[in-house]
Amino acid sequence: MAPSRHADEGGQLQLIEPDRVEEEEECFESIDKLISQGINAGDVKKLQDAGIYTCNGLMMHTKKSLTGIKGLSEAKVDKICEAAEKLLSQGFMTGSDLLIKISYFCLMKMQLPIHMHGGNGKVAYIDTEGTFRPERIVPIAERFGMDANAVLDNIIYARAYTYEHQYNLLLGLAAKMAEEPFRLLIVDSVIALFRVDFSGRGELAERQQKLAQMLSRLTKIAEEFNVAVYITNQVIADPGGGMFITDPKKPAGGHVLAHAATIRLMLRKGKGEQRVCKIFDAPNLPEGEAVFQVTQGGIMDAKD
Repeated sequence: MAPSRHADEGGQLQLIEPDRVEEEEECFESIDKLISQGINAGDVKKLQDAGIYTCNGLMMHTKKSLTGIKGLSEAKVDKICEAAEKLLSQGFMTGSDLLIKISYFCLMKMQLPIHMHGGNGKVAYIDTEGTFRPERIVPIAERFGMDANAVLDNIIYARAYTYEHQYNLLLGLAAKMAEEPFRLLIVDSVIALFRVDFSGRGELAERQQKLAQMLSRLTKIAEEFNVAVYITNQVIADPGGGMFITDPKKPAGGHVLAHAATIRLMLRKGKGEQRVCKIFDAPNLPEGEAVFQVTQGGIMDAKD
């Protein structure tokens, strides 16, 4: 593994030794380790049945939600949380240590093609619209000199049909991520089923609340298992945009979805086969656009 970088006391970026980077590889503690802390195996099984497979994931739940699990009293929950805290380092960390974790995270994502080429990292794809086409991956893999079968073997796919089904797939996915490493989770699209299962303004508040819970679950998966999460959205007409706006469309999902995303990109059709990608919102990038085109060999620069 190539070394990553961190800042020394003088503010200069220094390489992190590979063995230190690898310490971040196993970033979570299995919930089974609670047994060594005196927690009953039956209670651990109850946590797993509720979709909790790591101590990190356990600490992302409130005690109120944990006591809602059948068979877990407040006393048991207090003991379980205390045991999990002993296994984890949940306190503050220095900015340097945080930078190390971020450097590692970025390094592993840059190595995603290597992992997909039979390495130690998989991709989970949740499809809500039936648009996933595995045959599209073959020419892309060949373009980058990768074995298409190896790439496809490192992708797990599931089709969701309701927003509840979509959420339950995430709970089951946590079990898989606790057993083997994943690098990327794709949800395409995160909003589609909510727009079908909830209709009208009368159900809008409930829809947004359920959407917020879904997005919160995705955020926790990203932090618990150190994976990148890529979600697609849809656009809706904006009647209040005014007659002087040439493209009166806005992202669906409202502020709930907007605040959950770190980087937001807007895609639109350009001339001919060209597509335009605009940085809609990002914490560390200025607004800008890039023109590309989708070909049999994958996504190409429009200038090529």
